[in-house]
Amino acid sequence: ILDKNKMQPGDVVIALPSSGLHSNGYSLVRKVFDVENADLGQYYGELGCALGEELLRPTKIYVRPVLAAIEAADIRGISHITGGGFYENIPRCIPDGLCAKIEKKALRIPLIFPLLSRMGGISERDMFNTFNMGVGMVLTVPAEQADKALEILHANGEPEAYRLGVIAEGEGVELC
Repeated sequence: ILDKNKMQPGDVVIALPSSGLHSNGYSLVRKVFDVENADLGQYYGELGCALGEELLRPTKIYVRPVLAAIEAADIRGISHITGGGFYENIPRCIPDGLCAKIEKKALRIPLIFPLLSRMGGISERDMFNTFNMGVGMVLTVPAEQADKALEILHANGEPEAYRLGVIAEGEGVELC
């Protein structure tokens, strides 16, 4: 069992990329794209595929790489980014008095998310509160173990895992 109370300012937040929407916000997605009436075979150049292909992209499973990281490093927190996005999910693995400072420039946002935002007139805050924005799971690890954790994740099926931010004093999630 992980002890989130060991978390402290300076710990690193590591992102495990999503494969797309996963199962987040599909009521909103259906509304934005009018899925019941849409041509799901229509090719979207900005996505590089048909809309239906993007919407049905399978959800990634993170068990093997996360278990390997837990074995090799002092993982202090894990959060699966599901419905509720960053603002509701990440704080669940952080003790009171601390926050996750997420570096927006570090994010690797799949093209479906800007398309959804634009087509649906969805604000940035609502996008990060509804969708995973390309991050399927986050792990928190002491700064001195971040490289080791990333190496283990890379070797165990998450070659694109990356540093997303840090833990700091505060509450919740701050996008900076």
